[in-house]
Amino acid sequence: MSLAVRPEGEIRPPAIQIRGVEKRFGDATAVAGIDLEIREGEFFSLLGPSGCGKTTLLRMMAGFETPTSGSVLIAGADMTAVPPYERPVNMMFQSYALFPHMNVADNVAFGLKQDGVAKAEIPKRVAEALDLVQMGEFAKRKPHQMSGGQRQRVALARCLVKRPKVVLLDEPLSALDKKLREKTQFELVNIQEKVGITFVMVTHDQEEAMTMSTRIAVMNAGRILQVGRPHEIYEYPTTRMVADFIGTANFFSGMVEDSQNGQVTFRADGIDAPLVVSGDLAIGAHAAIMVRPEKIIMGREAPAGAANSVSGVVIEIAYLGDVSIYHVRLESGLVVLVTTANLRHSAEPAVTWDDRVHLSWHPGNAVLLP
Repeated sequence: MSLAVRPEGEIRPPAIQIRGVEKRFGDATAVAGIDLEIREGEFFSLLGPSGCGKTTLLRMMAGFETPTSGSVLIAGADMTAVPPYERPVNMMFQSYALFPHMNVADNVAFGLKQDGVAKAEIPKRVAEALDLVQMGEFAKRKPHQMSGGQRQRVALARCLVKRPKVVLLDEPLSALDKKLREKTQFELVNIQEKVGITFVMVTHDQEEAMTMSTRIAVMNAGRILQVGRPHEIYEYPTTRMVADFIGTANFFSGMVEDSQNGQVTFRADGIDAPLVVSGDLAIGAHAAIMVRPEKIIMGREAPAGAANSVSGVVIEIAYLGDVSIYHVRLESGLVVLVTTANLRHSAEPAVTWDDRVHLSWHPGNAVLLP
């Protein structure tokens, strides 16, 4: 579940508008004709595998890269040719880029001094920014005297102290360990909500994007494949790549046998009985059905009257504490993943290795991918 869910129907004006932006490096195209709007007050994530163009797009928002074609607008003003230091944005780098010879307060104050802010006002604004990230008591420390999480907060305070319209974050939590990263996700979202500034984050971590974002743009090969709220992208992916990249998924490839009244009858490779899925696609069309592991019901007995029912043998089990992941091999050799919640307080699993099980799922819990 996203931490940053806003009321349904609340649409704010755009903070950033990307219009037909393309970026080429020689013969290589890093960003291929992207159109995108990011709204005021959003926590927006650019998500995708390494080399998909997300960091290049972020750097064009910051002004560190110039688009080969297209334009970047911030708060309605065209910033395409405006240098970074004149844009109403601040960027938090993956390495945090703190000055090692300066203490925390001086690091945070540096940008204000560069902008010519009145000398008497600087200490007040620095104190406000440090209090916001709960680092006021560390004002006199040097970066090497702090943990990674503390340095991350100082870097964020340095971004916020200039009161930009947009904060850009390049893999901001990648240097933190898992426990601290999870804790910091909550803190970062709460700070963003408090200050109301638009945050744009680049990440390759699906869980991080799902947890923190109001909306996500999934990218691949320089293009945006889908934009939506976290639950929209997870539950209703529009392409196989998005379905496969966000979370875990089972795919059944095959052909449409029948299509009527919003339901498709599907003949999947390696499955004898036809499958039924909600959707609309022409008869004879080749497609795939995507089913999330947690949507599949597993039992020892075949379910009576289930629209989608297959059987197989458990070949692997991954016990994760709160859930277990079962690998079930069907007669055809196809392996299906099933996730079940461990609701019973027991050291013995209800289903174990080599057990024969029956799997089923509701037609509405599958997604038809053309």
